[in-house]
Amino acid sequence: MSVPRQIGTETRGALGVIYLRNAPVNALGHALRTAISDAHTAFCADPDIKAIALVGLPKFFSAGADIREFATGRKPPLLTEVIAQIEAAPKPTLALIGGVCFGGGFELALACDIRLAAPNARFSFPEIRLGNIPGAGGTQKLPRLVGGPAALDIIVTAREVRAEEAAALGLCAEVLPDLEAALLRAEAMAAAGIERQPIGARAVPGDISEMDAAAETALGAARGALAVTRAVEGVRMAYDTPLEQGQAWERETFIELNASDQSRAQRHVFFAEREARKVPDLPRDTAPREITRAAVVGADSAGAGIAMCFARAGLPVVLIDTDAAQIERARARIAELWDQARDGGGIDGPTLAAQRARLELSTELHAAASADVVVAAGSEDMTQTQEIFSALDRICKPGAILVNNGATLDLDSIAQATTRPGDVIGMHFLHSDDAVPLLEVVRAARTAPEVVATVMALAPRLDKQPVLVGVCDGLVGNRMVRAFGREVQMLVEEGATPDQVDAALAGFGVDIGQQLRDACAGAQGQPPRAPLTEDEIRRRCLWQLVNTGCRLLEEGIALRASDIDVIFVHGYGFPRFRGGPMHHAEAVGLSKVLADIRHYQEMLGPRWAPAPLLERAVREGLSLDAAMTSEAVA
Repeated sequence: MSVPRQIGTETRGALGVIYLRNAPVNALGHALRTAISDAHTAFCADPDIKAIALVGLPKFFSAGADIREFATGRKPPLLTEVIAQIEAAPKPTLALIGGVCFGGGFELALACDIRLAAPNARFSFPEIRLGNIPGAGGTQKLPRLVGGPAALDIIVTAREVRAEEAAALGLCAEVLPDLEAALLRAEAMAAAGIERQPIGARAVPGDISEMDAAAETALGAARGALAVTRAVEGVRMAYDTPLEQGQAWERETFIELNASDQSRAQRHVFFAEREARKVPDLPRDTAPREITRAAVVGADSAGAGIAMCFARAGLPVVLIDTDAAQIERARARIAELWDQARDGGGIDGPTLAAQRARLELSTELHAAASADVVVAAGSEDMTQTQEIFSALDRICKPGAILVNNGATLDLDSIAQATTRPGDVIGMHFLHSDDAVPLLEVVRAARTAPEVVATVMALAPRLDKQPVLVGVCDGLVGNRMVRAFGREVQMLVEEGATPDQVDAALAGFGVDIGQQLRDACAGAQGQPPRAPLTEDEIRRRCLWQLVNTGCRLLEEGIALRASDIDVIFVHGYGFPRFRGGPMHHAEAVGLSKVLADIRHYQEMLGPRWAPAPLLERAVREGLSLDAAMTSEAVA
């Protein structure tokens, strides 16, 4: 038969093999779906073939759907049709999985009778991050395979399940040394004969009452995310609903969610995250420097956390503090945190031992001499910081990148304390723990292009989402939060209670944070000028964020409106399903936002003066990014 470029085929004894070769990630677009369907049909018609195997690329079984089809629409055969074909076929199908098996790729694997995994196999349903649920059987089949609570956890967290856990859960039958070993096992199984094992014929193990606690946890963390609510419904349905009926509900729900405002917002964040990693004015041939060793200066809680972050990323790192007592406190704190991670099941013994071995502690600043990147953490005193950078300038090797971690000090002034201002850059770890993935990368006036490229490439190694920003007090996130916090406090002074403000914002999905709650609690309330509704509280807080964000765009501190959205989703608890403050404003309508801001300016004074960028966008009928371009052209 003629074989399309998206696949390869091979006969190995009684086993017909379909190799998925739609590089780079085996996205299940129309051409690949068609090729799989045609090859599977051909093998089913061959009397010498007793079983069929689907095999992906070594690092990608399949990353799932082609997300571009979310907007353009899909053409048959749909993934659900390919899956139905595999499940209805007279011959069993095996999935041999190495690397990424995500989304629709995961559902394709669930359609097969048997799953064999290589050690690097990773299973995940990322759809929840796009405001949706698995749409090709995931909510109905995964519970039948691993139980409702485990299935719900996998679906609503979008976490990755590694090969060993997958085998323990019963998600895959066996973990083999590599894909070739899996092929040999599949070939032997085909020769011996394989009994059909469709997941859909199974009942969900355990009692539905076990779902109660899992559902409560998921819904509590969702903060209003519609997709999580639907995921809970779907997994519950698997307990007592025939597969065909459950899958029909799932398909309808997938279509409904895909058209929702929440899903559009989350798709915006998905693409914004990728766009934020691009630096538009960076020459294409800019090569990043090699980073093999790090140093962190300052052993307070922030410095210790940053050092642990480097160690987790596989980089040898030395944590330095000239105060011996501080080093000992850091040593104890790091040991405590690692023990907690081990006891909580977040890390295994060998991995923990490797991380411990990569992290040294020293009281000598000269220990930074061999580092490729040195982070100064903890100090918000300009004189002290300049002294540290001047010393590092003398100690560090040529080409070492000197990093400030703070958000308030002028990075250009810090760079002037060195003879190598091109090597100076900022890396603002909002919090040192891994729960906050944001990294604001701060470019000073003289930061070299290759230094920017190096740090933007380093961030994903540290498991951080990078966003490039310019120099100003507070950078992007903290400066906007100050405006937000000031408005929260003003609302309380006007008569709103802290609980009322908290409830209004929590209803939108925003957690105002303990620091802002404390500020609210300390404000002296005045008799209200008028009843404050939840809607007005939200608009005043959110539009202060947006108006400040517009000023940061005008000043060039933020490159794109979508970058601001990424900062707030990843760093400040803004609900992903709202898309970030700037996206939310554009979804509501910039003209409506501007009308509100002008109303508040008239009522509340100059702190509500509208940003010129916002006025220009409304006047010219443009998006915020287009308005920036319009101004640049003008």
